[in-house]
Amino acid sequence: MTRWQSNAVLTFVCLIWGSAFVGQAWGMSSLGPLWFTGIRFLMGAATITPLVWLELRRVARREGLEPTRQRLRHGLGLGVLVWLGACLQQAGIVHTSVTHAGFLTTLYVPLVPLLVWMLFRQRPHWSVWPTMVASLIGLWLLTGEVNLTQLNPGDALVLASVIPWALHVVMVGHWAGHSQRPLLLAWLQFVVCGLLSMATGAVLEPVSWSGVQTAMGALLYTGVLSVGVGYTLQVVVQRHTQATDAAIILTSETLFAALAGAIFMGDRLGLAAWAGCGLILLGVVAVQLVPLLERQRPNAPPPTADQAPEVPPAHP
Repeated sequence: MTRWQSNAVLTFVCLIWGSAFVGQAWGMSSLGPLWFTGIRFLMGAATITPLVWLELRRVARREGLEPTRQRLRHGLGLGVLVWLGACLQQAGIVHTSVTHAGFLTTLYVPLVPLLVWMLFRQRPHWSVWPTMVASLIGLWLLTGEVNLTQLNPGDALVLASVIPWALHVVMVGHWAGHSQRPLLLAWLQFVVCGLLSMATGAVLEPVSWSGVQTAMGALLYTGVLSVGVGYTLQVVVQRHTQATDAAIILTSETLFAALAGAIFMGDRLGLAAWAGCGLILLGVVAVQLVPLLERQRPNAPPPTADQAPEVPPAHP
């Protein structure tokens, strides 16, 4: 899979995640956020379990079981990061508006290239910075021009979730790129996040079987499609693209969420919001096209070692 193809698949993932916000909103009417998160992530794990089993058998025949045991901690680490991000975000949403939470969560985008630079000494292409600024301005316009001078304790919790979300994007690209077991990584993070969410939900939230039944449609949609398909595709395709590209492309999730809200929930977008959508799309397209066009110029200098694309090795 080429870098361009993987970025296209990642954009499709954002379409899935953005439309899933509608299902999450409907599901919240009868089920608490922690229980909803826990059940849908375990549904996602169940969805890909047969594929994980086939992957493990194939790898075990070629390499033995030891490399698989060595990678287990990567899946566990990703699951903890997803759980931390989701719990902090959900706790913050209780005390702040969805508009504030949506914008503040996306502030993980500028953290990703900085973390890649700090942790792996890989300097991003120069085009990342202007496209990132354009995407953040677009998100600010799309989410209602959030006033960053009026933040409350709930906003602080959402801001804290930015760190695990950014680390998750970075480590998915790094660990999945050095593993021939991407499905196992995805499955492990689903199970860890699901179990931890349900454990905290059992302490903090009431739950009833009737509430689960009422939310079953939303759970199936967000569990099978958003978690089972979306997160699995993220782990698989991020082996073939850079984490900095992925971070900018993932901002389009907010765009697709706004469009899904307009189509299915009657939300209406103003002129500023549509301008924000345009800036997000511009950032998503530019971060992919600019490096490609630059390499095609006559006498274009080759990329330096720290700017070279993150190409995964053939074997772990």
